[in-house]
Amino acid sequence: MRGAPTILHLDMDAFYASAEQAAKPSLRGKPVVVGGIGPRGVVATASYEARVFGVHSAMATAQARRLCPNAAYLTPRFSLYRQVSDAVMGLLGELSPLVEPLSLDEAFVDLEAGGVEPSTEAARAVGERLRRDIRTATGLTGSVGLAGSKMLAKIASEQAKPDGLVVIEPGTELEVLGPMPARAIPGVGPATAETLRRAGILTVADTAEAGEDELVRLLGRAHGAGLYALATGRDDRPVVAERDAKSVSVEDTFEEDLTDRLRVQLELARLADRCVRRLREAGRSGRTVVIKVRRYDFSTLTRSETLRGPTDDPTVVREAAARLLDGVDTTAGVRLLGVGVSGLADYTQEDLFAQAASEATQAAEAAGPKESEEPAEGTDTAPRPRRWLPGLDVRHAEHGTGWVQGSGVGRVTVRFEQPWSPPGRVRTFAVDDPALEPGEPLPLVRPPAGPGRERSGEAQPGEPGEPGPAPEPAPGADPVPSPEGSPSPDPVDPGRRRP
Repeated sequence: MRGAPTILHLDMDAFYASAEQAAKPSLRGKPVVVGGIGPRGVVATASYEARVFGVHSAMATAQARRLCPNAAYLTPRFSLYRQVSDAVMGLLGELSPLVEPLSLDEAFVDLEAGGVEPSTEAARAVGERLRRDIRTATGLTGSVGLAGSKMLAKIASEQAKPDGLVVIEPGTELEVLGPMPARAIPGVGPATAETLRRAGILTVADTAEAGEDELVRLLGRAHGAGLYALATGRDDRPVVAERDAKSVSVEDTFEEDLTDRLRVQLELARLADRCVRRLREAGRSGRTVVIKVRRYDFSTLTRSETLRGPTDDPTVVREAAARLLDGVDTTAGVRLLGVGVSGLADYTQEDLFAQAASEATQAAEAAGPKESEEPAEGTDTAPRPRRWLPGLDVRHAEHGTGWVQGSGVGRVTVRFEQPWSPPGRVRTFAVDDPALEPGEPLPLVRPPAGPGRERSGEAQPGEPGEPGPAPEPAPGADPVPSPEGSPSPDPVDPGRRRP
């Protein structure tokens, strides 16, 4: 335990939802829920406006819709969240060489390692400056906790939410910790909490008073001794700058169980390609391929295969995943599939035969089907319609950039606005409109004006102009119902439902 509060914990406020509100002016101040939007979806983050209604992360989206039917339910945009996270982590890196990221929106920082004077005043000044810098760089808010240990710094940031800073002075640890529930201690999950509850241990103070011997008897030597140290305020865990990932993985939960074997194989191949893209973005390779299959009855199977050397070749990973799937019965239905790669390395040692096969496959795909080849009987050769998921970025050849507000019955409703514009206009198009295409996330803070881009108030190319009366929908187009059949968001106020 340090004598000064020089361990900082940053936690961005309702990160995904706040980023969406910053990107979409029409949603500011309104309830926003980010996560899976299908019947089996799960809430990733809820804005503070949605939390008032009882919506929280890890809740089933269906339950969230019952609690807060007027919220905007959006698909996550991880490319945007990573951009913002990189900017925030860059600011943390300017404070100290010892930054320990826990997730995209959360990290510990050792301020002493960055040369900050070990005093409350100096640490508080750094924390306040960090909050200002984050708001300037990203337009978002973060909560900061300062303490002499990692556990207390994290507790302090929780107390600071939203958009605040709390310092826990060394020497006040037991006073702060005592009244808190035992679940506040790191490592106390539902099972441990239930064991403690049956023994009459409900708070951190109860845990400390129980004594180390009793906790060891209840929980075992390692867990009991560690829990006693934390309950009495002793936490000497250092801030670790490098947290090396042990694996890279992706998974999808399907709105309806997959029973067609070919569809399962195609989805697994798609996930394998996504996994390899992530692997390459991280500059890594791996030698063990893992698949995860959750069946209709929630039973979950995992299968793995270790290759002769590390790889980042999509064909190698696809083929390994396909071999693993061969040993899994999927006839009764699959609700979730996942592909992962572990045994990570910073280099590749490719199987030359697999590499040659990959190159041949890529060349064949580039050349297209031979003239003499005909599609197999029963194969659907019609192009699949594009899916316009709520919240995703789009660009229209005439109207510029915007985001999907809703889609259904062959139409898609788009709101054309940018992070720095007023709330934008709404238009409805056919889902196959050739002028409409997927877009890329815009920065949340307007780039500084440069040559030829004066801030005169005129709309720049691709930007919406000043808001006027909402335009009429396309001829014959009515407001688009949501996929679930509930009323669509009002075109002017998406937080309000039409009767």
